[in-house]
Amino acid sequence: MRNPIHKRLENLAAWQHLTFMACLCERMAPNFALFCQMTEQPQAAKVFNNVLGLVWESLTVKGAKINFENQLEKLEEIIPDVNQYDFFGVVPALDACEALGELLHAVIAGEYLEKSVRVSQISLTTVVSLLETENDREFSPDELKDNGLIEGELDLQWQIYRLLKDCEERDIALINELRNELRTEGISNIGIKNNQ
Repeated sequence: MRNPIHKRLENLAAWQHLTFMACLCERMAPNFALFCQMTEQPQAAKVFNNVLGLVWESLTVKGAKINFENQLEKLEEIIPDVNQYDFFGVVPALDACEALGELLHAVIAGEYLEKSVRVSQISLTTVVSLLETENDREFSPDELKDNGLIEGELDLQWQIYRLLKDCEERDIALINELRNELRTEGISNIGIKNNQ
């Protein structure tokens, strides 16, 4: 599904791209947390949150020294194997890990725009997967466009983009505000509530 925001992302600076991706990963975090709860893997949930927390730290703490290659290795160890589970929860959990992996690759390789588009797509794909699984069929692009869950996802991405694009320089207060708002709300892109 095409997302018109992708064209606009070109205008953002590196820190804005990273914040945009971190926000979407933060929003997918409850999906991974629930999967870890259901499969009794509290340590994996902790690793995910720590890695994401370090990304936020790198955006808000001047001179933060973080080895992101090392964090990527830790993340890779907790990525669920979809073939080992027979319930839908593994799909959004895998998507959350994939999105966080793309974010780490962006930091390591400096491919901000490409990875921002990718994370935006992954988040949207999770919503589409849920709809198609619940309804046991594929949706046409037109059906998706008019769907409330999809609209909610697109609206949120636009909202984050709009807040970021108006900044002349790195706005640490805004970054913290976005993170805290998403954490406090604790509701994922598919409506999972984080009870942690």
